[in-house]
Amino acid sequence: MTSIDNNKNQTPQRLISLFPFAIFLGLFLGTGVVLSLQGVDFAFYQLPASIAIIPAILVAIWLGKDSINEQISQFIQGAGHQNIITMCIIYLLAGAFAVVAKATGSVDASVQLGLSLFPDYLLLPGLFLVAAFISTAMGTSMGTIAAIAPIALGFIESANLDASVVAGVIISGAIFGDNLSIISDTTIASTRSQGAHMKDKFKVNFKFAIPAALISIAIFTSMGVTIPIAEAQQTNIIGLVPYMVILILALLGVNVFLVLLIGIALAATVGMLTNGYQLANWVADINQGFANMQDIFILALFIGGLSELIKRQGGLAALTHSVEKFARKINPNNNKRAAGLGIASLAFICNFFTANNTVSIIVTGETAKDLARDGELSPAHSASLLDIFACINQGLLPYGAQALLLGTTLKISPIEVVSSAYYPMILLFVASFAFWRLTRK
Repeated sequence: MTSIDNNKNQTPQRLISLFPFAIFLGLFLGTGVVLSLQGVDFAFYQLPASIAIIPAILVAIWLGKDSINEQISQFIQGAGHQNIITMCIIYLLAGAFAVVAKATGSVDASVQLGLSLFPDYLLLPGLFLVAAFISTAMGTSMGTIAAIAPIALGFIESANLDASVVAGVIISGAIFGDNLSIISDTTIASTRSQGAHMKDKFKVNFKFAIPAALISIAIFTSMGVTIPIAEAQQTNIIGLVPYMVILILALLGVNVFLVLLIGIALAATVGMLTNGYQLANWVADINQGFANMQDIFILALFIGGLSELIKRQGGLAALTHSVEKFARKINPNNNKRAAGLGIASLAFICNFFTANNTVSIIVTGETAKDLARDGELSPAHSASLLDIFACINQGLLPYGAQALLLGTTLKISPIEVVSSAYYPMILLFVASFAFWRLTRK
């Protein structure tokens, strides 16, 4: 979907073609900021991203030189790309699993076990580790946030904790797993686009993610936030089974669709055995899980179509040329470092416009592959850089789905959410420094 012609001289380069992305960003973020200043509740939810992108699509069609019918065909081709449809199905299954696991007690069991392992003065690092574990097992930051945020709200209200700090801890752990998990849609998108093996990408990613996580844990520990957790309910061990099975199957390399389907079935089985969960409830919860992913599902389709239009009009070629030229100018004698800088910049910048780390990886995947090949960068390294820098940006966007969901649940603004998201900030410096040293001559 996002590849550019190998002969770059034949590829049109029009920076103006990126203007629709700016319109989308301006409408979505601008509306939220203005309504926030006016004191409107849930300001960033008044104009859904799936609606804000429609004017951008219309402008993209207006900017195009092909006929309307041809551009609509291009849009549909982009929306129906295999990678886009794959991600949409993953969204649906992940949403269903999150709702079923919550309804059957698996989420509460995982959180209670995680928190019971830590003393009360290690609440924040404990919460980070719980979020990191669940997001690694589920492969979705959104599902993790949806599962943990309501429980975190109880801590905030009962102990008068700083909601922005708690939100920062949760989004940090969620981004950790979203970036590192083998079944994460970002991992799948990055490895497929770069032709890398998941285990190879995991090994490279691990070297960047773990140091950043350790530094984050040290910072969260130093904050000295405490809360009595001795009154936590006794952990329902059987409720942990769905998560443990998902993690094991993922590590064994089982297909992500099968992993999620097994997780949904196991979570329902656990609920039926332990608390009388009914078949009718299971069907309703699956449907609710699908519904919860409606906006991001539609947004992914629309962004896929918009990206195809912009690619055909030369916007991505212009962006790629600009980023590549800048990278080579900084490192004229080090092609590998220049390629890495280009890949990281592409993922980061594209995610700024799309507010969706998976889609940004899909959009820049083929271009990143070209850069990696020119710079003799391994597929594992290029996949890791794509995933890391897209997830870093996603964790720091106040208009990203993660920040919006946390802000709504914890009753704070999304800007407050990202202000304490230390892990993405630290990962930015750790990954940049580590790759810089790795590619030195």
